[in-house]
Amino acid sequence: MSLSDHPKAYGTAALTVAFITGIFVTLGFKDLYPELENRYQQRLKRNRHARNSLARSSTVSSRRDSFLFSGPVSLEDRESTFTTIDRGLGIVDGIAGTIGNTPLVKIRSLSEATGCVILAKAEFLNGAGNSPKDRVALNMIEVAEQQGLLVPNRGDTIYEGTVGSTGISLAVLARAKGYKCHICMPSDVAIEKSELLHHLGATVERVTPAPITDPKHFVNLARQRAKEHTLRTDTESRGFFADQFESLANYTAHMKTTGPEIYEQTGGLIDAFVAGAGTGGTISGVTKYLKEEKKLTNLKVVLADPQGSGLYNKIRHGVMYSPTEKEGTRRRQQVDTMVEGIGINRITENFESARSLIDDAVRVTDIQALKMARWLVEHDGIFVGSSSAINCVAAVMTALKMPKGSQVVTILCDSGSRHLSKFWKSVGELGLEVNGEDEERGGEGEGDIVEVLGLGKGRQ
Repeated sequence: MSLSDHPKAYGTAALTVAFITGIFVTLGFKDLYPELENRYQQRLKRNRHARNSLARSSTVSSRRDSFLFSGPVSLEDRESTFTTIDRGLGIVDGIAGTIGNTPLVKIRSLSEATGCVILAKAEFLNGAGNSPKDRVALNMIEVAEQQGLLVPNRGDTIYEGTVGSTGISLAVLARAKGYKCHICMPSDVAIEKSELLHHLGATVERVTPAPITDPKHFVNLARQRAKEHTLRTDTESRGFFADQFESLANYTAHMKTTGPEIYEQTGGLIDAFVAGAGTGGTISGVTKYLKEEKKLTNLKVVLADPQGSGLYNKIRHGVMYSPTEKEGTRRRQQVDTMVEGIGINRITENFESARSLIDDAVRVTDIQALKMARWLVEHDGIFVGSSSAINCVAAVMTALKMPKGSQVVTILCDSGSRHLSKFWKSVGELGLEVNGEDEERGGEGEGDIVEVLGLGKGRQ
């Protein structure tokens, strides 16, 4: 009997042929259908993540049960056990741990009206100061600590010029990290913001609105207060001027956190990103991450600008100008709008860092912002402030120009509870609020949001 007739040899040869054939088939499929390979790798990654999560959960449960039902435990074992439980159950270390990973909310009424998917990053759910400024404040403090400009429990004071949100975030984090806080703000800002700052233990100076060229402008005054503190000879403590408008720790906070979160939550499927700009940190940080790091070259970035701000013309026409700059037409010394938090008539370092990456700008009137704020309450149960309303109007305007089914992302900055005495008071004065009796008769909230905003008939 020849070797080829031997059953064992024949079986070995058959297995060899099958193995080689399998290799060629596999390589062929990989070359012909690369997306199958990609999906396979993604499935492997998800399964691996699920197994790791299950293993961590099992470890946490066993250690927790051991800790709870065993005898006396040493301090070292106690700390080790709680560290494991923290990681497994989502317990965070201090108020700073509540910052970030905010949900991305689909706004149903706006999505239905535009034929696009409009998603809003719920930044008012950040746990320290309840706004996107939590990210900025934390990063500015941590960078200052790394540079030796702030030392915890030395008596150092953080100074900042702000219309509210950044100051609130700084006040919370300052106390949590062993600092004092001193805030300078315009006197025409909603009074509830300064009252909240007082309750958070901050020193608050409300100053008469003035041009940025005036030494008494709230930002310039905060800078001066920090300098005076540091020059004092009766204390080792220092004054630190956070400088949110020019500090690059502002936009990098969003480049490191907000941008990656949006990319992860959408799976990179973003057709447009819409946001307003005050310091310019949010729109710059998110844009730089999505366009420069993730290479989303087809992404359309749109600036949402309130009336009275000059950024709209800077993006559209290259000139920093607002019609309210005309002699005798300005009502305020700053941006001529009731909106707080966004809109400005100068270019900051943060905004400049990504200005060339912004594709377009839309201008939103105060009336449109007021109507949008009320609409969101009536149709989606979302109660937000003025800058969020501006963002949502701009998101609708952008979506109407996009192909049907496009995905548009914007920012919900803070709660309407910080705008009761000014912005939301104006909502009521204009007769936009609807109570139960009005609803039965058909109130202001009825109709299409596109028509309510005066944008025509919408998508046909």
